[in-house]
This record gives sequence, structure tokens and C-alpha cells, in this order.
Amino acid sequence: MQGSANLNLMIKAARKAGRSLVKDFREVENLQVSAKGPGDFVSKADREAERIIRDELMTARPTYGWVGEETGSADGADPTRRWIVDPLDGTTNFLHGLPHWAVSIALEHKGEIVAGVIFDAAKDELYWAEKGMGAWMNETRLRVSGRRSMIEAIFGTGIPFGGRSTLPASLQDLARLMPVCAGVRRWGAASLDLAYVASGRLDGYWERGLQPWDMAAGIVLVREAGGFVGPVREGRDMLESGSIIAGNGELYQPLCKILREAA
Repeated sequence: MQGSANLNLMIKAARKAGRSLVKDFREVENLQVSAKGPGDFVSKADREAERIIRDELMTARPTYGWVGEETGSADGADPTRRWIVDPLDGTTNFLHGLPHWAVSIALEHKGEIVAGVIFDAAKDELYWAEKGMGAWMNETRLRVSGRRSMIEAIFGTGIPFGGRSTLPASLQDLARLMPVCAGVRRWGAASLDLAYVASGRLDGYWERGLQPWDMAAGIVLVREAGGFVGPVREGRDMLESGSIIAGNGELYQPLCKILREAA
């Protein structure tokens, strides 16, 4: 594997956190039958994974800034670089014993995501990309799908829960898109949805109401795999607006047209 020192550092941190989470995940499966339930245990596993990642990254690059789901943000002495980290994307899946969750680490340089790692530890699938180096899953080069017809395409999304304000818009999206495509999948881990677009498993993906750590690593993966990414509302910054559309070269624009009519 040929990559920069920063990329190799990210991969090392993701694998280390992933190993810790896999051990905890086995325990969660046992806790499903307990009266107390696994909620408290999972939150501890999440925090421990972020501690592992932060220790690895900040020890090696103490001047970089930091944005983490569990520990918030901190400016670094180097204002041009920051880590963007989700130690456990797909927490609800993890909580329910579903083996679809990931560690996500991105590096931002001067406002651009230049490297990303998404580790699906339960399946031992390590997705990684660096600007100008292509996108990879383990040792396999990734390319977005080659499908050209919407009616043959499968898309991923997230469906809001718990009374979130983005639910009406998301239902409107589904009403517009589902009649003209082959299906929509809701896997529950935004980072892996983007990794699946990069690998051609999904032809496109969109979602509103995300956080930067949900999508940062996936942005560079999709781009380096030959795909396109952009905000749901044109002219907005994806990380700031919390919305994203991703797709292959043929279907990205048709997907944007459908979703932006509802935006």
C-alpha cells in the first residue's frame, strides 16, 4: 500500500479503533438479552474508540486541529489542517447487533478533504483514498458503477427518525425518486453509503441533516473513484449545510435534478 505518512497514520488509527469495537460488538450481542440492555455499554465503546483515534493522530500530529463526534472541536497550531473523525458511524446498528457500522477518519487541508479512511471492521473492509491517488478497498482499486439508466439504479439514503425536522423533505425525495429507479436502501451508516457509491455497490446516495464527520471521508472516496458529490442545495458547503448528493458520472445530474426540485 503506497500512501502518504498521514494516510498510513489514519489507517493505523482506524484499524486499532476497529479492533477495539469488534471486541465490544461481540459483547453487545450478548447484552441484547439482558434486562438493562446495551445502551450504556455502547456509549462507552464509542468514546473509547475516539480516545484511541485521537491518541494516535494527535500524538503524531499535535499541531493539527480536531473535530470528533464525541469530543467536539479544537483548533490546532496549524490552522490549515484538521482531523474529522466519527469513531462509530452506525451506532444504532451497533446497538442492535447489526454488523453494519464503521470508523471514519478524514483529513482536511485548507478547506478541502484530501484523505479519507472508512473501516468496516465487522467485514474487514478498509476503504481509503487520497487526493490524486485513487480510491481503494483493501488492495482493490475502486470505481463507481457504470450504470446509465435511472430505472436500473439503486440508491442509498438515510430516513430521519425521532421526529427530526428533515423527515417531510426526505419523504418527498422518496416519492419523487422511487417510481423512476430500481430501489432505495437505508443502511444506517452514511460513511458506508458513500463508500458503497465509490465501490459501485450503490449508484448514488443522498441525505440531509448530516454532520461533517458523517460524510467527510466519503467525499474524497467518491471523487477518487470517479464519482461526483455536491450539496442538495446548489451553492452550499456540504460540511456546513449537512446535505449531500453523490453518484456516478451518468446518474449524478439526473439524481440532482430530482432532489433539488424538492429542496
